[in-house]
Amino acid sequence: MKVLLRKDIGHLGIVGDVVEVSSGYARNYLVPNRLATTPTRANMRALAKERAEAEERRRLAVKALRVSAKKLAEVEVTIPAAANEEGVLYGSVGRREVAAALTAEGHEVQPEQVMLSEPIRHLDNAVITVKLTEDITADVKVWVVRPRTVEGEEAEAEDAAGKEAQANEQADR
Repeated sequence: MKVLLRKDIGHLGIVGDVVEVSSGYARNYLVPNRLATTPTRANMRALAKERAEAEERRRLAVKALRVSAKKLAEVEVTIPAAANEEGVLYGSVGRREVAAALTAEGHEVQPEQVMLSEPIRHLDNAVITVKLTEDITADVKVWVVRPRTVEGEEAEAEDAAGKEAQANEQADR
């Protein structure tokens, strides 16, 4: 069934597009929610101005995303993560952590936009793709490092905890 879109719908098109959809989708969702109507000449003429406005909004949005992609391409983020002596992380660094690090740097990135085939499980650096739209992407360098501590503070804390545990064990005997 052919329908005329009254609103932008991501996977179908923008205002004023005539698209082919299943009749059930049109009757049960698009038409009742006023997202689409029948493609008559009068309806097409009525939506012509809205279509021009939608195309202009889309053009401005793409321009802004291209600028964001250029800025993102220059970014390097550092994510602290706990790891053992061999550099294997106790957990992993995934999409959410990368998106949070980029957001902290001032870039609005959603976890769904971070293209990560599998979580990062080692202390290392990686180049990760951020997909802003289907054709606009940016490569971001991510460093996964050990958390910073004041020199010796971590070792002293571990030694104190170990000595306290030994003292408790001896006292219990």
